[in-house]
Amino acid sequence: MKSIPVGLVGVVGYTGMELCRLLADHPEMTLVRATSRSEAGKPLADVLPHLAGTRLAEMTITAPDMDDLAAHCELVFLAVPHGTAMDMAAELVRRKVRVVDLSADFRLRDPAVYADWYNLEHRHADLLAQAAYGLPELYGPEIAKAVLVANPGCYPTSVLLALAPALEAELVETDGIIADSKSGTTGAGRKPATTTLFCEVHDSFRAYGLGRHRHTPEMEQEVGALARTPVRLSFNPHLLPIGRGVLSTVYTRLTKFVTADEVLAMYRRFYAQRAAALGASWVRVHPPGTWPETRFVRGTMFCDLGILVDPRTNRLVVVSVIDNLCRGASGQALANANLMLGLEPAAGLPPAPLMP
Repeated sequence: MKSIPVGLVGVVGYTGMELCRLLADHPEMTLVRATSRSEAGKPLADVLPHLAGTRLAEMTITAPDMDDLAAHCELVFLAVPHGTAMDMAAELVRRKVRVVDLSADFRLRDPAVYADWYNLEHRHADLLAQAAYGLPELYGPEIAKAVLVANPGCYPTSVLLALAPALEAELVETDGIIADSKSGTTGAGRKPATTTLFCEVHDSFRAYGLGRHRHTPEMEQEVGALARTPVRLSFNPHLLPIGRGVLSTVYTRLTKFVTADEVLAMYRRFYAQRAAALGASWVRVHPPGTWPETRFVRGTMFCDLGILVDPRTNRLVVVSVIDNLCRGASGQALANANLMLGLEPAAGLPPAPLMP
Protein backbone atom coordinates (compact mmCIF):
# COMPACT_ATOMS: atom_id res chain seq x y z
CA MET A 1 0.00 0.00 0.00
CA LYS A 2 1.27 3.46 -0.93
CA SER A 3 2.00 5.65 2.08
CA ILE A 4 0.28 9.04 2.16
CA PRO A 5 2.71 12.00 2.32
CA VAL A 6 1.90 14.60 4.99
CA GLY A 7 3.51 17.74 6.32
CA LEU A 8 3.81 19.41 9.69
CA VAL A 9 4.26 23.15 10.18
CA GLY A 10 5.59 23.94 13.64
CA VAL A 11 7.62 20.91 14.59
CA VAL A 12 9.42 22.13 17.73
CA GLY A 13 6.45 22.96 20.00
CA TYR A 14 4.88 20.36 22.25
CA THR A 15 2.05 19.59 19.83
CA GLY A 16 4.52 19.26 16.96
CA MET A 17 6.71 16.99 19.05
CA GLU A 18 3.73 14.80 19.92
CA LEU A 19 2.66 14.58 16.28
CA CYS A 20 6.16 13.45 15.34
CA ARG A 21 6.03 10.75 18.02
CA LEU A 22 2.77 9.45 16.56
CA LEU A 23 3.71 9.79 12.90
CA ALA A 24 7.05 8.03 13.42
CA ASP A 25 5.22 4.71 13.42
CA HIS A 26 2.06 5.45 11.44
CA PRO A 27 1.28 2.51 9.15
CA GLU A 28 -0.15 4.55 6.25
CA MET A 29 1.18 8.10 6.55
CA THR A 30 4.71 9.34 6.02
CA LEU A 31 5.91 12.68 7.31
CA VAL A 32 7.74 14.17 4.33
CA ARG A 33 7.98 17.79 5.48
CA ALA A 34 8.61 19.08 9.02
CA THR A 35 9.05 22.82 9.23
CA SER A 36 10.36 25.42 11.65
CA ARG A 37 11.71 28.87 10.92
CA SER A 38 14.11 28.78 13.87
CA GLU A 39 15.49 25.25 13.30
CA ALA A 40 15.48 24.98 9.50
CA GLY A 41 18.42 23.03 8.08
CA LYS A 42 18.93 20.79 11.11
CA PRO A 43 18.28 17.04 11.28
CA LEU A 44 15.03 16.42 13.11
CA ALA A 45 16.70 14.16 15.69
CA ASP A 46 19.14 16.96 16.59
CA VAL A 47 16.19 19.13 17.63
CA LEU A 48 14.00 16.31 18.96
CA PRO A 49 16.50 13.75 20.33
CA HIS A 50 13.78 11.33 21.43
CA LEU A 51 13.21 10.55 17.74
CA ALA A 52 16.70 9.04 17.33
CA GLY A 53 16.43 5.57 15.88
CA THR A 54 13.02 6.19 14.29
CA ARG A 55 12.35 6.55 10.58
CA LEU A 56 12.13 10.34 11.08
CA ALA A 57 15.57 10.75 12.67
CA GLU A 58 17.51 11.77 9.55
CA MET A 59 14.79 14.02 8.18
CA THR A 60 15.93 17.63 7.66
CA ILE A 61 13.76 20.41 9.03
CA THR A 62 12.83 23.01 6.43
CA ALA A 63 11.42 26.54 6.59
CA PRO A 64 7.67 26.70 6.03
CA ASP A 65 6.99 27.15 2.33
CA MET A 66 3.43 26.78 1.07
CA ASP A 67 4.56 26.03 -2.49
CA ASP A 68 6.78 23.20 -1.27
CA LEU A 69 4.14 21.81 1.08
CA ALA A 70 1.45 21.89 -1.58
CA ALA A 71 3.73 20.15 -4.07
CA HIS A 72 4.67 17.26 -1.76
CA CYS A 73 1.85 16.74 0.77
CA GLU A 74 -1.71 15.48 0.57
CA LEU A 75 -2.45 16.79 4.06
CA VAL A 76 -0.72 19.31 6.33
CA PHE A 77 -0.93 19.71 10.10
CA LEU A 78 -0.63 23.30 11.31
CA ALA A 79 0.85 23.41 14.82
CA VAL A 80 1.38 27.16 14.88
CA PRO A 81 -0.19 30.01 16.87
CA HIS A 82 -3.58 31.51 16.10
CA GLY A 83 -3.36 34.33 13.61
CA THR A 84 -0.50 32.61 11.80
CA ALA A 85 -2.43 29.46 10.93
CA MET A 86 -5.30 31.12 9.09
CA ASP A 87 -3.19 32.44 6.20
CA MET A 88 -1.36 29.13 5.79
CA ALA A 89 -4.61 27.18 5.89
CA ALA A 90 -6.25 29.41 3.31
CA GLU A 91 -3.31 29.06 0.93
CA LEU A 92 -3.16 25.28 1.28
CA VAL A 93 -6.91 24.81 0.91
CA ARG A 94 -6.79 26.98 -2.22
CA ARG A 95 -4.23 24.49 -3.58
CA LYS A 96 -6.50 21.50 -2.77
CA VAL A 97 -4.38 20.31 0.17
CA ARG A 98 -6.26 18.99 3.21
CA VAL A 99 -5.50 20.82 6.46
CA VAL A 100 -5.83 19.98 10.15
CA ASP A 101 -5.39 23.23 12.07
CA LEU A 102 -4.41 22.82 15.72
CA SER A 103 -4.80 26.54 16.43
CA ALA A 104 -8.05 28.31 17.28
CA ASP A 105 -8.36 30.08 13.93
CA PHE A 106 -11.26 28.02 12.56
CA ARG A 107 -12.95 26.73 15.71
CA LEU A 108 -15.35 29.66 16.13
CA ARG A 109 -18.03 29.98 13.46
CA ASP A 110 -18.74 33.65 14.09
CA PRO A 111 -15.86 35.95 13.05
CA ALA A 112 -17.11 38.65 15.42
CA VAL A 113 -16.77 36.27 18.37
CA TYR A 114 -13.27 35.36 17.21
CA ALA A 115 -12.31 39.03 16.99
CA ASP A 116 -13.72 39.70 20.46
CA TRP A 117 -11.88 36.87 22.22
CA TYR A 118 -8.64 36.82 20.23
CA ASN A 119 -8.29 40.58 19.58
CA LEU A 120 -7.75 39.87 15.89
CA GLU A 121 -9.92 40.29 12.82
CA HIS A 122 -10.35 37.02 10.94
CA ARG A 123 -8.73 37.40 7.53
CA HIS A 124 -10.38 34.31 6.00
CA ALA A 125 -13.90 34.33 7.42
CA ASP A 126 -15.18 32.79 4.18
CA LEU A 127 -13.53 29.51 5.21
CA LEU A 128 -15.24 29.26 8.60
CA ALA A 129 -18.34 27.59 7.17
CA GLN A 130 -16.15 24.99 5.44
CA ALA A 131 -14.21 24.01 8.57
CA ALA A 132 -15.42 20.89 10.37
CA TYR A 133 -15.07 20.93 14.15
CA GLY A 134 -12.71 18.05 14.87
CA LEU A 135 -14.36 16.14 17.71
CA PRO A 136 -14.75 12.69 16.11
CA GLU A 137 -17.50 11.33 18.37
CA LEU A 138 -19.74 14.28 17.53
CA TYR A 139 -18.72 15.22 13.98
CA GLY A 140 -17.22 12.09 12.41
CA PRO A 141 -19.12 12.24 9.08
CA GLU A 142 -18.41 15.96 8.62
CA ILE A 143 -14.71 15.45 9.37
CA ALA A 144 -14.46 12.62 6.84
CA LYS A 145 -15.73 14.91 4.06
CA ALA A 146 -13.81 18.03 5.10
CA VAL A 147 -10.84 19.70 3.44
CA LEU A 148 -10.24 21.84 6.55
CA VAL A 149 -10.66 20.62 10.14
CA ALA A 150 -10.46 22.83 13.21
CA ASN A 151 -8.88 20.69 15.89
CA PRO A 152 -10.62 21.37 19.25
CA GLY A 153 -8.92 22.81 22.29
CA CYS A 154 -7.95 20.48 25.12
CA TYR A 155 -10.30 21.98 27.70
CA PRO A 156 -13.31 21.98 25.34
CA THR A 157 -12.62 18.36 24.39
CA SER A 158 -12.81 17.25 28.02
CA VAL A 159 -15.90 19.35 28.80
CA LEU A 160 -17.88 18.52 25.65
CA LEU A 161 -17.37 14.78 26.04
CA ALA A 162 -18.54 15.10 29.65
CA LEU A 163 -21.72 16.93 28.66
CA ALA A 164 -22.78 15.52 25.28
CA PRO A 165 -24.94 12.56 26.42
CA ALA A 166 -26.73 14.56 29.11
CA LEU A 167 -27.44 17.49 26.79
CA GLU A 168 -28.71 15.28 23.97
CA ALA A 169 -31.12 13.60 26.39
CA GLU A 170 -32.20 16.99 27.87
CA LEU A 171 -31.23 15.56 31.24
CA VAL A 172 -29.62 18.75 32.54
CA GLU A 173 -30.47 22.44 32.54
CA THR A 174 -28.54 24.59 30.11
CA ASP A 175 -28.33 27.43 32.63
CA GLY A 176 -25.71 27.38 35.38
CA ILE A 177 -23.24 24.86 33.92
CA ILE A 178 -19.83 25.11 35.62
CA ALA A 179 -16.66 23.62 34.17
CA ASP A 180 -13.83 23.54 36.70
CA SER A 181 -10.71 22.37 34.87
CA LYS A 182 -7.07 21.65 35.65
CA SER A 183 -4.24 21.24 33.14
CA GLY A 184 -0.63 20.16 33.14
CA THR A 185 2.01 22.71 32.18
CA THR A 186 2.43 21.48 28.59
CA GLY A 187 -0.93 23.13 27.95
CA ALA A 188 0.86 26.47 28.17
CA GLY A 189 3.15 25.58 25.28
CA ARG A 190 6.94 25.25 25.05
CA LYS A 191 7.86 28.92 24.80
CA PRO A 192 9.78 29.91 27.97
CA ALA A 193 7.81 31.97 30.49
CA THR A 194 8.35 32.75 34.15
CA THR A 195 4.92 31.43 35.14
CA THR A 196 5.78 27.93 33.88
CA LEU A 197 9.32 27.62 35.24
CA PHE A 198 9.83 24.54 37.41
CA CYS A 199 10.20 26.49 40.65
CA GLU A 200 7.09 28.54 39.89
CA VAL A 201 4.93 25.46 39.26
CA HIS A 202 6.37 22.75 41.48
CA ASP A 203 4.61 22.19 44.81
CA SER A 204 1.95 24.78 44.00
CA PHE A 205 -1.49 25.04 42.40
CA ARG A 206 -3.19 28.10 40.98
CA ALA A 207 -6.09 29.39 38.95
CA TYR A 208 -5.60 31.51 35.84
CA GLY A 209 -7.68 33.08 33.08
CA LEU A 210 -10.85 33.15 35.17
CA GLY A 211 -13.79 34.69 33.35
CA ARG A 212 -11.91 35.36 30.13
CA HIS A 213 -10.16 32.20 28.99
CA ARG A 214 -10.23 31.90 25.20
CA HIS A 215 -11.65 28.39 25.26
CA THR A 216 -14.89 29.73 26.75
CA PRO A 217 -16.64 30.75 23.50
CA GLU A 218 -15.60 27.46 21.88
CA MET A 219 -17.30 25.54 24.68
CA GLU A 220 -20.39 27.74 24.57
CA GLN A 221 -20.68 27.35 20.81
CA GLU A 222 -20.53 23.55 20.91
CA VAL A 223 -22.57 23.13 24.10
CA GLY A 224 -25.19 25.38 22.51
CA ALA A 225 -25.21 23.19 19.39
CA LEU A 226 -25.72 20.08 21.53
CA ALA A 227 -28.45 21.74 23.59
CA ARG A 228 -30.05 23.39 20.55
CA THR A 229 -30.16 26.72 22.39
CA PRO A 230 -27.64 29.46 23.25
CA VAL A 231 -25.69 28.63 26.42
CA ARG A 232 -23.59 30.63 28.84
CA LEU A 233 -21.32 28.58 31.10
CA SER A 234 -18.74 29.34 33.76
CA PHE A 235 -15.29 28.04 32.85
CA ASN A 236 -12.56 28.12 35.50
CA PRO A 237 -9.09 26.81 34.52
CA HIS A 238 -6.21 25.93 36.87
CA LEU A 239 -2.57 24.93 36.40
CA LEU A 240 -1.40 21.62 37.86
CA PRO A 241 2.26 20.91 38.74
CA ILE A 242 2.38 17.99 36.25
CA GLY A 243 3.50 17.71 32.63
CA ARG A 244 0.52 16.12 30.89
CA GLY A 245 -3.17 15.85 31.57
CA VAL A 246 -6.48 17.66 31.90
CA LEU A 247 -9.06 16.94 34.57
CA SER A 248 -12.39 18.75 34.26
CA THR A 249 -15.14 18.53 36.85
CA VAL A 250 -18.39 19.66 35.24
CA TYR A 251 -21.37 20.65 37.42
CA THR A 252 -24.93 20.70 36.09
CA ARG A 253 -28.50 20.77 37.46
CA LEU A 254 -30.80 17.87 36.64
CA THR A 255 -34.12 18.49 34.89
CA LYS A 256 -35.75 15.36 36.32
CA PHE A 257 -35.20 12.59 38.81
CA VAL A 258 -32.87 9.84 37.58
CA THR A 259 -30.83 7.19 39.30
CA ALA A 260 -27.08 6.83 38.97
CA ASP A 261 -27.56 3.49 37.21
CA GLU A 262 -29.84 5.10 34.63
CA VAL A 263 -27.32 7.86 33.88
CA LEU A 264 -24.42 5.42 33.64
CA ALA A 265 -26.41 3.24 31.25
CA MET A 266 -27.33 6.28 29.16
CA TYR A 267 -23.71 7.45 28.93
CA ARG A 268 -22.46 4.00 28.00
CA ARG A 269 -25.17 3.59 25.38
CA PHE A 270 -24.45 7.02 23.88
CA TYR A 271 -20.72 6.36 23.47
CA ALA A 272 -21.19 2.76 22.35
CA GLN A 273 -23.38 4.02 19.52
CA ARG A 274 -20.86 6.73 18.61
CA ALA A 275 -17.99 4.24 18.70
CA ALA A 276 -19.86 1.86 16.40
CA ALA A 277 -20.54 4.65 13.90
CA LEU A 278 -17.00 6.02 14.12
CA GLY A 279 -15.12 2.75 14.12
CA ALA A 280 -13.11 3.64 17.23
CA SER A 281 -13.87 3.57 20.95
CA TRP A 282 -12.11 6.26 22.96
CA VAL A 283 -14.54 7.22 25.74
CA ARG A 284 -14.54 5.01 28.84
CA VAL A 285 -17.20 5.40 31.53
CA HIS A 286 -15.95 4.36 34.97
CA PRO A 287 -17.96 2.07 37.26
CA PRO A 288 -20.05 3.74 39.99
CA GLY A 289 -18.03 5.24 42.83
CA THR A 290 -14.71 5.21 40.96
CA TRP A 291 -13.00 8.26 39.52
CA PRO A 292 -10.59 8.71 36.62
CA GLU A 293 -7.06 10.02 37.03
CA THR A 294 -4.82 11.77 34.55
CA ARG A 295 -2.33 8.88 34.58
CA PHE A 296 -5.04 6.49 33.32
CA VAL A 297 -5.05 8.20 29.91
CA ARG A 298 -1.45 9.38 29.55
CA GLY A 299 -0.30 9.42 25.92
CA THR A 300 -3.60 8.15 24.47
CA MET A 301 -6.87 9.21 22.86
CA PHE A 302 -8.95 7.99 25.80
CA CYS A 303 -11.35 10.22 27.64
CA ASP A 304 -12.30 8.69 30.99
CA LEU A 305 -15.54 9.79 32.64
CA GLY A 306 -16.66 9.42 36.25
CA ILE A 307 -20.30 10.22 37.01
CA LEU A 308 -22.08 11.32 40.18
CA VAL A 309 -25.84 11.79 40.53
CA ASP A 310 -26.29 13.83 43.72
CA PRO A 311 -29.98 13.90 44.75
CA ARG A 312 -29.19 16.12 47.75
CA THR A 313 -28.16 19.01 45.48
CA ASN A 314 -30.06 17.84 42.38
CA ARG A 315 -26.81 17.82 40.42
CA LEU A 316 -25.17 15.68 37.82
CA VAL A 317 -21.40 15.96 38.29
CA VAL A 318 -19.08 14.53 35.63
CA VAL A 319 -15.32 14.15 36.05
CA SER A 320 -13.60 14.03 32.65
CA VAL A 321 -9.92 13.19 32.14
CA ILE A 322 -7.83 13.40 28.96
CA ASP A 323 -4.19 13.71 27.95
CA ASN A 324 -3.95 17.33 26.79
CA LEU A 325 -1.21 16.63 24.22
CA CYS A 326 -2.67 13.48 22.69
CA ARG A 327 -6.46 13.55 23.00
CA GLY A 328 -6.47 17.30 23.53
CA ALA A 329 -4.25 18.16 20.55
CA SER A 330 -1.98 15.97 18.41
CA GLY A 331 -3.63 12.56 18.77
CA GLN A 332 -7.00 14.06 17.97
CA ALA A 333 -5.44 15.84 14.99
CA LEU A 334 -4.11 12.51 13.75
CA ALA A 335 -7.51 10.85 14.23
CA ASN A 336 -9.07 13.65 12.20
CA ALA A 337 -6.47 13.22 9.48
CA ASN A 338 -7.18 9.50 9.40
CA LEU A 339 -10.87 10.21 8.84
CA MET A 340 -10.16 12.83 6.16
CA LEU A 341 -7.91 10.40 4.27
CA GLY A 342 -10.27 7.43 4.51
CA LEU A 343 -8.07 5.48 6.93
CA GLU A 344 -8.98 3.62 10.09
CA PRO A 345 -9.66 6.30 12.74
CA ALA A 346 -7.26 4.74 15.25
CA ALA A 347 -4.39 4.15 12.79
CA GLY A 348 -1.08 5.15 14.36
CA LEU A 349 -2.60 5.97 17.74
CA PRO A 350 -1.38 4.33 20.98
CA PRO A 351 -3.71 1.52 22.11
CA ALA A 352 -2.82 1.75 25.82
CA PRO A 353 -1.74 4.46 28.30
CA LEU A 354 1.78 4.99 29.57
CA MET A 355 1.82 3.63 33.13
CA PRO A 356 2.87 4.38 35.78
